[in-house]
Amino acid sequence: MNEEPQVRTEFTGLPEGLVDHLTKPFARFLRIESAAGVVLLLATCVALVLSNSPWVHLYEHFWETSLGLQFGSFEFARSLRHWINDGLMTLFFFLVALELKRELILGELNNPRMAALSIAAALGGMLVPAALYATLQWGQPGQYGWGTVMSTDTAFVIGCLALLGTRIPQSLRVFMLSLAIVDDIGAILVVAIGYSSHIAWGALALAAVGAGIVRAAALAGFRRFPVYFVAGICIWLAVDASGIHATITGVILGMMTPARRWVSDERLYAILGQVVAHPTRTEGRGDTRDRETLQAAEFAVRETLSPVERLEIALQPWVSFIIMPLFALANAGLPLSARDFGNSVTLAVFIGFVLGKPIGVLGFSWLAVRANIAIRPPELGWKLLAGGGLLAGIGFTMALFIANLAYDKALIDSAKLGIFFSSVFSALVGLALLRWWAAADPRHEEASG
Repeated sequence: MNEEPQVRTEFTGLPEGLVDHLTKPFARFLRIESAAGVVLLLATCVALVLSNSPWVHLYEHFWETSLGLQFGSFEFARSLRHWINDGLMTLFFFLVALELKRELILGELNNPRMAALSIAAALGGMLVPAALYATLQWGQPGQYGWGTVMSTDTAFVIGCLALLGTRIPQSLRVFMLSLAIVDDIGAILVVAIGYSSHIAWGALALAAVGAGIVRAAALAGFRRFPVYFVAGICIWLAVDASGIHATITGVILGMMTPARRWVSDERLYAILGQVVAHPTRTEGRGDTRDRETLQAAEFAVRETLSPVERLEIALQPWVSFIIMPLFALANAGLPLSARDFGNSVTLAVFIGFVLGKPIGVLGFSWLAVRANIAIRPPELGWKLLAGGGLLAGIGFTMALFIANLAYDKALIDSAKLGIFFSSVFSALVGLALLRWWAAADPRHEEASG
């Protein structure tokens, strides 16, 4: 009786080198949900220490270093901080838009009424804090900073939820992630509309043409990312020249990215079935039928993931562990002074986040459910939603981003102080209440309509 050939297990995976043994522990660390929040927190602490140290002038001078290109009389240069805030943060918003589109098309939010709950909560979490802030600052120098209190920091919120582990239902994680993503999209739209300079319509028209070319290329079947990368840079330059904040480019291109895969599972398995492990003949150029089959299999394996999923996988580590910490290092510096603690801007920012966020999130969620626009998962009780609303008061990254645009130098430190205090307070109180309520009601409270 013929026996099936035995496959040596060491050949069933890819070969490993020394670098793989060194990087695997680090890769495991990156997969921890709270890791991005930890790195961001460390970067923030470093920025605070440096900005209150004898090296504060070197710290500030470094981020104001000019970087760019010059050809004769033409010069295109910005400060290092500007390149981070307007350039690298475009990738952050691109990733946020990808996450939102994946959730809407492939994820938990493809149910319109389920998505409506997160969208309503996000709207409430933007409008109520902004209204509270505007009321407190009406007619004062800080009145144009209302956009600062509209955002929720995704990394810190997800990191806080990770600390609670299985004490909270998965539906709360999905709700908070979706809320934060919608919140970030809304915040960048506010930046584009409310904090942009005089609009140059010609440059904006060029950006629209560029977006049209990207769409046409996708419809024509171009699937190589470098083509879209070059087009994205051109669109970014046009939007930047238009006077609209260039980071909106990331949102536009992210929402335009296809969320459907090109190769189905059936086609993939059919192609893999033709793969020959060892070519039977060789030719001068290596153009054998077996090699062509292997190349087709490589392409098919890649294309079984949608562009949205592939770009998310590729960008997530760079955004979470490089771009966001760099942003914190460049923007979170704050000279701590006792005179800023009682500033009206600090108080308005604090109240906007700590009171406005939970009131807006819980209130708009309740209205959406009562109006039968949205549905609430049975295990996601109102107490848990209230705790999530408190965590939504962590507005760190986007709040700093908008604050840099909304305030002049006389008020920016007071705004940052309010952002820090409100984020710490919201995190501590939100975590404490969620842990208490989840422990008191392990069934997470049955739905009551």
